[in-house]
Amino acid sequence: MFTGLSAFPLTPMNENAIDEAAFVRLVERLAAAGVDSIGALGSTGNYAYLTRAERARIARLAVEHAGDVPVIVGISALRTRDVLALAEDAEAAGASAVLLAPMSYQPLSEEEAFGLYEAVTARLSLPLCVYDNPGTTHFTFSDALHGRIAALPRVASIKIPGVPAEPAAARERVARLRGLIPPDVTIGGSGDAMAATGLNAGCEAWYSVIGGLFPETALAITHAARAGKGDEALRLSQRLEPLWALFRRHGGSLRVVATAAELLGLTEPPSLPLPLKTLEGQDRQALAALLQELELS
Repeated sequence: MFTGLSAFPLTPMNENAIDEAAFVRLVERLAAAGVDSIGALGSTGNYAYLTRAERARIARLAVEHAGDVPVIVGISALRTRDVLALAEDAEAAGASAVLLAPMSYQPLSEEEAFGLYEAVTARLSLPLCVYDNPGTTHFTFSDALHGRIAALPRVASIKIPGVPAEPAAARERVARLRGLIPPDVTIGGSGDAMAATGLNAGCEAWYSVIGGLFPETALAITHAARAGKGDEALRLSQRLEPLWALFRRHGGSLRVVATAAELLGLTEPPSLPLPLKTLEGQDRQALAALLQELELS
């Protein structure tokens, strides 16, 4: 489950409740498409906006409707106590693995971040993916810290931010990290615009936002890269540059992907928790036109 395409679906919701029916539709689409794993309750899954009970419910729904596809469940929280409770809920739901970011309000030191992973892996019975996402956590892993954490029991993968755009620099980035972690721990790229470059540079997995909504598109890029067809993977990714530009313009992928799900009729608006909002006006119209132009459905 820590190689190939790991698709991260939206958790659609309004101010009153999670749209469970829409979430189930998204998960079932991913299972039917044949993704390698499903990442529930990542950043696209709005984990930070949900109660423990809501997160447990989403974990159960994901597992129940994923078929034979393994489900990785996010367990990030501000307090170690709460992370451990969420890990118990993920295990009870039948998750195949968990995903953990060093979420914080007060900035964490490296020793505090290491202590989080040390405490959690000591109690886990599932594999764990380290979620390196400085854009939301505001914590930056050093490569040395990745090496220490990767040596802990049950750590199976590292989800890193997008690699450098220049291929040689991307290969150097992945190789440097690979030299510090055990050989059985995979490296997965995030940052969808850089995913093809990351896969070509040696990342074994793509932890993908667009994979959660457009699995066939993401699978085509993943399969090309993993088959050694790096130029084709880059071509397929570069075709999506207008979408990557929207991600950059709107502070990341979440608002764009949630709007796309609404436009495609996969979710009902509103699909994000306030104060977050999907795109409106001309931005929404431009995205609708782009989905048609790129034949994303």
